[in-house]
Amino acid sequence: MRKATVIAILILSSTVAMRAQLKTLKPGWNLFSPQQDVQLGKEAAAEVERKMPVIRNAELDGYLNNILNRLKQSPHAGGFPYTIHAVADKNVNAFSLPGGPLFVNTGLILNADNEAQLAGVIAHEMSHVALRHATNQASKRNFVAIPAMLAGAVAGNGLFGQLAQLGLGLGANSVLLKFSRTDESQADYNGAEIMADAGYNPIEMANFFEKLEKQGGPRGTVSQLLSDHPNPGNRVAAVQDEIRQMPQRSFDTNTGEFPRIKDFVTHLPAPGRLVGEYNDGHQPGAPPARPSGRLREYRGNSFSFSYPDNWQVFGDNQSNMITVAPQEGLIRGANNAVSVGYGLEASYYLPEGNSIDLVGDTRRLVAQLQQQNPGMRVERDSRDIQVGGQRGLLTVLNSRSAYQGETEVDSVVTVPRPDGLFYIVFIAPRSESNRLDQLFNQVLASVKFN
Repeated sequence: MRKATVIAILILSSTVAMRAQLKTLKPGWNLFSPQQDVQLGKEAAAEVERKMPVIRNAELDGYLNNILNRLKQSPHAGGFPYTIHAVADKNVNAFSLPGGPLFVNTGLILNADNEAQLAGVIAHEMSHVALRHATNQASKRNFVAIPAMLAGAVAGNGLFGQLAQLGLGLGANSVLLKFSRTDESQADYNGAEIMADAGYNPIEMANFFEKLEKQGGPRGTVSQLLSDHPNPGNRVAAVQDEIRQMPQRSFDTNTGEFPRIKDFVTHLPAPGRLVGEYNDGHQPGAPPARPSGRLREYRGNSFSFSYPDNWQVFGDNQSNMITVAPQEGLIRGANNAVSVGYGLEASYYLPEGNSIDLVGDTRRLVAQLQQQNPGMRVERDSRDIQVGGQRGLLTVLNSRSAYQGETEVDSVVTVPRPDGLFYIVFIAPRSESNRLDQLFNQVLASVKFN
């Protein structure tokens, strides 16, 4: 046998041996099924979105999902239906829920040095899901009551509600969010394998946790993360040892978007507040009451049009000023004034003089809107449009949205009428504006003047 062949065989044998040293971790004892993990996670995620300022921003969600989609291809990810969102919170933290929902605080994004560190935290949280740590902890904590609880869930009661009644919900010291040092060690190990499979350097996960340990303290912004994720001991050395057991590969994955996203997060506006919701002062992203496909007609004193039947009309049909929006689209500001964050408004602008100048009066209307909304800008100049068989103008504006992390898009349509300059404004956070395009056209096509 040739010497080169012998060397090649030795190298191959050495590689196989090194791979054999890597552990394949399996979930521990559990009273829940994987399908129940998924159900519980969905129910718990709905509670998170009700109580926490979860950001609904297409750009930020797209970036986080780009990282998540790379990581979840790993065979170590467990095949769960992962989702990910950011939470508007300066505290450095991230958490996972059974079955796949992941949440990352904006404070964590701002404290990460690079994309690999952010990916490392996400991979670590995915590992808690894949290894089913939360429901394993719940099973061990109350194994006598949980079988009856699961039976109650089958009978029609939600899993999360049943678990909360046992004191195992999302409150202080939640069993679903706190893990043991053994769990943390396993999440580090499995997370490193997920990272490596995706092309991220696993050592960055350990580096980030070590950095936070040095910054930490009982009242620091990282205390929650360190409390929920106790140090299993010498993280960096453990991950370095694991990397040495992995087959050689290049860790060069990088979207190149991290600096821009970090700057974007730095400039996110403060959250607003929805009327009648979020008594803790938090506010969600885009409203859930998106327009249905069924329309009903509004008949007013001087105009009529169709609108989604799951939205409400606010105003008197004998007046010339109405708002049509889902209840969740009305937002109460810091001064207790209510504005529309998602919906439409229709009314008349009454200019000075006896005649209506479509171009000039539209310009003056836009100037008044800008005066009432500091920071509002013209996004697209006015263009001709037909409304109710008459010439009108469409002007697109943008401003700061009351929805967390969003820019508001205001599409203003103006038409000259004997009563004044009729206008209708379609209002939506940018991430929802494309969804409103079809409704926008349907409403305009239905406008009639009396």
